[in-house]
Amino acid sequence: MSAPRELTLLPPAIADYVHAHTTPEGELFARLRDETQADLAAPQMQVGRVEGAFLRLLVGIAGARSILEIGTYSGYSGLAMASALPDDGALVTCDVDPVATAVARRYFDESGHGHKIAIRLGPAIETIAELAAAGRRFDLVFIDADKESYGAYWEAVLPLVPVGGLIVADNTLWSGKVLDPQEASDHAIVAFNRQVAADPRVEQVLLSIRDGVMLARKRSD
Repeated sequence: MSAPRELTLLPPAIADYVHAHTTPEGELFARLRDETQADLAAPQMQVGRVEGAFLRLLVGIAGARSILEIGTYSGYSGLAMASALPDDGALVTCDVDPVATAVARRYFDESGHGHKIAIRLGPAIETIAELAAAGRRFDLVFIDADKESYGAYWEAVLPLVPVGGLIVADNTLWSGKVLDPQEASDHAIVAFNRQVAADPRVEQVLLSIRDGVMLARKRSD
């Protein structure tokens, strides 16, 4: 059976092959995907199954205990990451959409991982400042929100990540528009990728997972 079509730069046959060789999503994740597609605006904002599996594995490999997510939407990525946290781990996820995050909350609670997850409604840059003032630190940060703010998010979260910690940013190939940017969001992603590549505090790799994932590891303050 062919995999569900998702936003990807891969040829369809290769995308199907990737899906066929990636750990399947559970029934709860499938229901969350179906509800998002049926009921929410802009369902393409939800991360794909392969990226969800990648994030879950990344959390486990890194041994992360604390995660900051910028951009909750309906909760697929947050749930994928929280499922790999230890029982006393914590994930703070930020968004401004009460409708989508209400869906996320239902699935978080049903999953049994809801006690690990705190949803913060409001502008993420303000939430990050509050977390910084409270002395919070995060082993992994996942950025998947408004593209024009990626650069600001990067500068705001990097001090909250310890040396060896990870920052992951979604949509960093932006449907190929990085090669011929036209809109403000296109230019924002191009500028963000350049910003990360030039930052001596990290080492990074730009991965062609789904719509592009920038994976950076902090190596100095």
